[in-house]
Amino acid sequence: MSTPIEPAAPATASTVTIATVTTEQAATRLGEFTVVDVRSAGEYAGGHLPGAHNVPLERLDEAADALGTAAARGPLLLVCASGNRSAKACARLAGRGTEAATLEGGTSAWASAGHPVERPAGARAPWPMDRQVRLAAGSLVAAGFVAGRFWRPAHWLSGAIGAGLAFSGVTDTCGMAAVLARLPHNRPAGNAVAFEETLARLAA
Repeated sequence: MSTPIEPAAPATASTVTIATVTTEQAATRLGEFTVVDVRSAGEYAGGHLPGAHNVPLERLDEAADALGTAAARGPLLLVCASGNRSAKACARLAGRGTEAATLEGGTSAWASAGHPVERPAGARAPWPMDRQVRLAAGSLVAAGFVAGRFWRPAHWLSGAIGAGLAFSGVTDTCGMAAVLARLPHNRPAGNAVAFEETLARLAA
């Protein structure tokens, strides 16, 4: 008998309730799900759930129709590093009438539980995006503080980053993550499946 998907608390201030799946449930029922990893291509290449398709969060709207088709065939499981981005993706799809669940704890919890991950041979594992954002933001704030001791207008850099982080918290968005996702180490490797091919597989 299948283990039911357990509803979690709303992921946003909206009325959308996000369903969650534990790592144990996912491991038992993995063959039932269409698994979609919403991390950057570089993060995905560093290690993902077996059989997972890569649809970066910033390209979710482009994949909405294909994901809707996949969800109509069977349950859709969205995955990221910790569960935060996949919960956001579930909420956005719910707004389009597509049901999906998020993996509790994300790929980090999956790997920590000893479950297998797939990665291309020789692929590097970049830091999770939230860690990259913390490093970039902290470095810019520190740089603005130090530079401001020699050239006072440089303090505005620290202020701008602080305001950006506050805006990110209020709106639950992250422009810095969108910028970092375009850097070479976060982009697809040469042998990666093309995004268009991923959409075709989801819609097939």
